[in-house]
Amino acid sequence: MRNSASRTETTVVWHATPADEALRQLASDARGLSTREAKERLASYGPNRLQATPPRPWWRRLLAQFHNLLIYVLLAAACITLWLGHTLDTAVIVGVVVINAIMGLVQEGKAQRALEAVRAMLASHAMVLRQGQRLEIDAADLVPGDVVLLESGTRVPADLRLLRSKNLAIDEAALTGESVPSGKQPDAVAQGAALGDRLCMAYAGTVVTVGQATGVVVATARQTEIGQIGAMVAGVAELVTPLTRRLDQFARRITAFIGVVALLTFLYGVWLGGMPAADMFLVVVGLAVAAIPEGLPAVVTITLAIGTSIMAQHRAVVRRLPAVETLGSVSVICTDKTGTLTRNEMTAVRVMLADATLAVSGAGYTPLGRFELAGSAVQPADHSGLQRLSRCALLCNDARLHRDDAGEDNAGDWVLAGDPTEGALFTLALKAGLALESTSQAFPRRDEIPFESEHRYMATLHHDQAGGQASRAFILLKGAPERVLDLCVKDTTGAPLDRAAWQARVDQAAGDGQRVLALAECELPSGTHSIGIADIVPRFTLLGLVGLMDPPRPEAVAAVADCQRAGIRVLMITGDHAVTAAAIGQQIGLQARQAITGDEIDHLDDPALAKRLAQTDVVARASPAHKLRLVASLQAQGKLVAMTGDGVNDAPALKAANIGVAMGQRGTDAAREAADLVLTDDNFASIAHAVREGRTVFDNIKKSLLFVLPTNGGEAGVILLAVFAGLAMPVTAAQILWINMVTTVTLAIALAFEPAEGQLMERPPRDPAEPLITRLLFTRIAYVTLLMIAATYAVFEWEMARGSSIELARTAVVNMLVVGELVYLFNTRHFTAHAFAWETITGNLIAFWASVSLVVFQMLFTYAPPMQQLFGTASLGWASWALILGLASVKFLAVEAEKLVLRRMGVHSM
Repeated sequence: MRNSASRTETTVVWHATPADEALRQLASDARGLSTREAKERLASYGPNRLQATPPRPWWRRLLAQFHNLLIYVLLAAACITLWLGHTLDTAVIVGVVVINAIMGLVQEGKAQRALEAVRAMLASHAMVLRQGQRLEIDAADLVPGDVVLLESGTRVPADLRLLRSKNLAIDEAALTGESVPSGKQPDAVAQGAALGDRLCMAYAGTVVTVGQATGVVVATARQTEIGQIGAMVAGVAELVTPLTRRLDQFARRITAFIGVVALLTFLYGVWLGGMPAADMFLVVVGLAVAAIPEGLPAVVTITLAIGTSIMAQHRAVVRRLPAVETLGSVSVICTDKTGTLTRNEMTAVRVMLADATLAVSGAGYTPLGRFELAGSAVQPADHSGLQRLSRCALLCNDARLHRDDAGEDNAGDWVLAGDPTEGALFTLALKAGLALESTSQAFPRRDEIPFESEHRYMATLHHDQAGGQASRAFILLKGAPERVLDLCVKDTTGAPLDRAAWQARVDQAAGDGQRVLALAECELPSGTHSIGIADIVPRFTLLGLVGLMDPPRPEAVAAVADCQRAGIRVLMITGDHAVTAAAIGQQIGLQARQAITGDEIDHLDDPALAKRLAQTDVVARASPAHKLRLVASLQAQGKLVAMTGDGVNDAPALKAANIGVAMGQRGTDAAREAADLVLTDDNFASIAHAVREGRTVFDNIKKSLLFVLPTNGGEAGVILLAVFAGLAMPVTAAQILWINMVTTVTLAIALAFEPAEGQLMERPPRDPAEPLITRLLFTRIAYVTLLMIAATYAVFEWEMARGSSIELARTAVVNMLVVGELVYLFNTRHFTAHAFAWETITGNLIAFWASVSLVVFQMLFTYAPPMQQLFGTASLGWASWALILGLASVKFLAVEAEKLVLRRMGVHSM
């Protein structure tokens, strides 16, 4: 029996199987399993919990942080400086390596935490029937075949095939993305039904909002929908970010280049230059120290950290530093709809009366808005048909609104208690000027028929208190249009009901993505005090129809437009129906006419899917597997993909995307733990700020490269020129380390604080295959390197020609390199824009004060006796300073001339 149940667990399509057949397949019945059978099945299936993968020991994760070529280069530089006796420089380099390792270690367990968050979605207890007895057991002890009892407020403990239900609705937003609770019933549905359309199923981790039900367990633990999502999260490999990939590529190339140059230099000096091998080895060590940009990782880390801080101010919390730059590189943002692009608050947007159709403004549950007819305002109090409909919406309603005193404005926000659809009707009535207390007193409720999926309406009995003993009795009715229209015989004008005309209005509203409800009333004999199903017969007067929808956030519409101007495609992926999704997509500016559905995705191969995706920006009825496939398809096209989401169903795609962006307020723990970035305000508009900051961060990293590499190139070039020309060494390894350390601590880090360049969001996304050092960037680096070599050697030769000591000449060389870097910093603040503006000095005050600090350091280096003894320097005279400053000015103007040429060629970025 157990073997049979085990096989059917994975082969039977439960939502298409009748309830009785499901019990038979699971070898169970309506009274539940026996205690003995439950224990045997528990031993066979295992507990109803997601098993954790044993994590790697912390020391192994720590060691893994050092497995990186750039780290190896840094450690080699640290060994060289230690061998040279410069412990301070060694400590700085080792400190950079250790900080990077610690940061990587802290971020390491993301996948494990995501799985733990998914496991937390499972309920802890369950009410079951065992041999007809009602028992509360640990949810971990549930097995396929157990009969589970559900009631309002409980979390579904396993995947259930419903056997019976009473007015059941389940909030499946975290699993399907649906913005309203899904009504449930026990009848089987089509085999190909999407997850959100499987009305006879209740899935683990979802929450019962209203009603009661009995269901049989068909899947536990990893076999549940949530368990399969957890498995997908575990199976998605971590992607290398563009920045990490570029830095790795850069590290490999610069390491190979430095190695080849060092070897050739050593061989030339020994074999052709006649220098002793030991002396030549020291020269090569100095060359390596000069060429290795050991401060670059620190600069990159600081730049990313500053971007993280700025993004946090815009309500975007970064969970992994490289994500800052990655978001600035994305070319496609795949976004969920509910709660991300929309408010996740149902709103009445259209009122269809017998003689007019009114548009309703306002959004959410705040009762502010107005009614408009053809663009002109309508006074609700003067419109009797609107008043009658609003009274029905208010009284035939169990939802309530109240103020949240914790709101940022002292008045607080409006908070719903009850069903979102009823909340929208309640808000509509308040907009129409009705008050619950006075209206309820005037028309008290005497009886009711609650909403049930079987009859698809709710009815309430009321008395008119103004009528005294012989008060008027009447029924208010609201429900599905097709059901209510069947019960109506006339409209508010007294004319017979034109069913076809009203159905056309229903279809039009549904085509606009609106959920439609019909409201009606009918008179009863005076003194009627109760009603039943027998009283709900065709005799009602149709008050009208109300179109409801979850409206887009206004700021999200603007943010989508910003992203599109930046060359970023926005793709909406949702679990909602295609019509609703397309309507929302059109409102926020997406290409939505040919929305694709999850069912269509299942029948397309990869090339056909890629072609179909090019035709639309809206994907509806998407499951977690569909989202994963969509992300993979876009990545296969060379796109850099960001995925936003808030539900458990989004977690696998969040992890698979190049960057996952989770919602912080409505988002589940599983989504947040799988993501790289969390938006604390759940606002898509925050993504536009994050994209801008990401692009700024990458620009600043490129500016740091543009600044650091010519410095290293100039230092190495001076040494190479001395070797191949057979001249005295113009600078020592210790002096080179001083230059690298002091300029990194001051000037290079200052570039991390650069503000965004103009028209940053008008550029297209960067090509993911683009190298870190582009052709233009390399040209600038080579050009400035040659300028620095020429200026430095000119100073050295001038000092030697006038009889200066080697110590003084080397001091002049060091100061020429440092001053050259100082003026070049202000060249670098803009890629091609000129530096002849006051903003060049004041636009980045960090750079200004860093320059001041550098001058102080160099004065100490040149004139302080302890520094002279430590680094072998000598005091410079005014003539030396005049030459240094003059050459630095020429170098500054030469770089500006090159930028002028680029501007005339139409180049604005590098």
